[in-house]
Parts: sequence; structure tokens; C-alpha cells
Amino acid sequence: MRGTRTLVLLGLGAFLGFSINFLINVAEARKPFEEEDLKAMNEALMELVKKGDELWHSPKLGNNGLTCANCHPDAANTNPHTFPKFQDNVGKVATLREMINWCIQRPLEGKALPEDSEEMKALEAYAIYMYRGYTLRPGDNTREYPPVKVESGPGYP
Repeated sequence: MRGTRTLVLLGLGAFLGFSINFLINVAEARKPFEEEDLKAMNEALMELVKKGDELWHSPKLGNNGLTCANCHPDAANTNPHTFPKFQDNVGKVATLREMINWCIQRPLEGKALPEDSEEMKALEAYAIYMYRGYTLRPGDNTREYPPVKVESGPGYP
């Protein structure tokens, strides 16, 4: 009897501890962002997009003087919103980062970037940012998309 009571109390204590921890974490996870937080997050994103824009237009990714922008000015025809999808040139379903590396290695004759590098994140952020507002269409190889309309400058405000 005494052992059963101890087990019940231990179980109840564990349950209460878990429940309290869960409720604290849920409450913390649902806390809305403050305006200054949102501003800082957007500034961080725009810095990454700017770095991506610089890399996109720089010959330093390759060894033959070409840039990403030679084939894809302002990320035209990259269609990042359609990845992952099957790519004939690599013979498999590829991610956007894999395709960026394919372009760096083939047309630009450069060295692949680590997929978790800041440079890769910047290139990806730039390409995706240029297609902001487009509907996600993973796997869509069936449709031509209109060029990205650039209102001013390098494609972002």
C-alpha cells in the first residue's frame, strides 16, 4: 500500500511538473513579436538579401568571369518557389541550394559552396526574395513564369 501511494505521488508530481513546464513553454512560444523585434528581423533579412545581391552580381563565385546575373538577371527564371523539383540536368529531385551549386560549378566553373554557408544562405535569400508574393508550387516544371518585375534598383526597395 505504501509503495503504491509513493508511486502515485511520484507520478502525480512528474505529471504536474511536465504540465507546468509545457504551459510555460506554450505561453512563451505564443508571445507576439514587438514592433522593434519585427524591425530587427526584417533588417537582418534585408542584410542577407543585400549580401546575396552582391554575390549574385560578383564574378568571385566562379573562375571564368561569369556571374549568376549573366544568366539570371535579378534572379530571373530561377523560380525558387517551385523547388524542390526534378531537374533533368542533375537527374534527380533537387533543392534550390543544389541548383545554385550546380550553376556555380558548371556555367561559372567555380567550387560548390557548403549548403549551410552564409554565402549560400545569402544567394538563396536573394533569389527567394525576388520572387516574394509568388505562390509556392513545389515540383512545378510545367509552366513558364513571367519575369520578375523590378521597380527600382537591384530589385528590392
